[in-house]
Amino acid sequence: MKAIVVEQNGPPEHLRYQELPDPSPKAGEVLVRTTLTSLNYADVQARRGGYEAGSPPPFIPGLDAVGIVEALGEGVEGVRVGQRVAVFAAGGSYAEKVVAKAALAYPVPPELPDEAVSGLTALVTAYNTLTWAGRLQKGETVLVHAAAGGVGSLAIQMAKALGAGRVFGTVGSPAKAGFVRNLGADEVLGYKGFAEQVLGLTQQQGADLILDSVAGEVFNQGMQCLAPFGRMVVYGHAGGQPGTFETRPLHRQTKAVIGYSSGHYRRSRPELLRPTVEAGFELLKAGKIRLEVGARFKLEEAPEAHTLMESRQSMGKILLYP
Repeated sequence: MKAIVVEQNGPPEHLRYQELPDPSPKAGEVLVRTTLTSLNYADVQARRGGYEAGSPPPFIPGLDAVGIVEALGEGVEGVRVGQRVAVFAAGGSYAEKVVAKAALAYPVPPELPDEAVSGLTALVTAYNTLTWAGRLQKGETVLVHAAAGGVGSLAIQMAKALGAGRVFGTVGSPAKAGFVRNLGADEVLGYKGFAEQVLGLTQQQGADLILDSVAGEVFNQGMQCLAPFGRMVVYGHAGGQPGTFETRPLHRQTKAVIGYSSGHYRRSRPELLRPTVEAGFELLKAGKIRLEVGARFKLEEAPEAHTLMESRQSMGKILLYP
């Protein structure tokens, strides 16, 4: 099979298109011929090195894929050969064939095309940061950082679908503002001075729920506009730096800072993700959310796809086609 391999940590040029042996499913696993895979920012961080979820080179990057089941390992139930599934890959998804634990393989409803379910990581992350971690309540004000990205673009729509009152999004450039408004955001803000703007838009109350994948100074600003009884969910550090905060405001105003990682759930509690995936599929089927595809590349064009993601100019999901 053909696959992309990170030969050594570094720039996108270290992504190599290679011929590798076909994988075989072990007990409890399925073998899937991929029809597409998606990029996640974790792929970029893993390629660069130093990311906690990354493997030492050489490795196949990628977290999720869509495809057709070709073979079943011993003891697999609930999935059949020939079935179309979305999966979290066990050994990297930038490949023509991947293996996945059966517990992390999800049958795709027939009415949903491959691209609709291609952002499995983004779908799960958006839903869980809003619900399990964020405990979103009807009518609350939500602030979504990196709102034009894969997770952010879904979270803006999901927040509305799940009953949020006002939904704000932050973007890194004016070119992304219209894209985020079309997703349903009530206000689109730049990162500079967003805390003051959020306070002004909420009569100084702030946002009840903030989804932060950037951290650093963005996190620090977010703490300034988090409402009493509010929750800040941190699920990444794309800005490269951690955020810091004082603990006194937490207990004085009953605020919470909550960490979330879909990767940690995949590794430690995979069975808990199935209800989330099924809920996400239902939202897609009902037309309440849609996966926005910003760019499509051939598998061998993975270096170009990574370059686009690192440019911070992309909007929505970036897909790779074998």
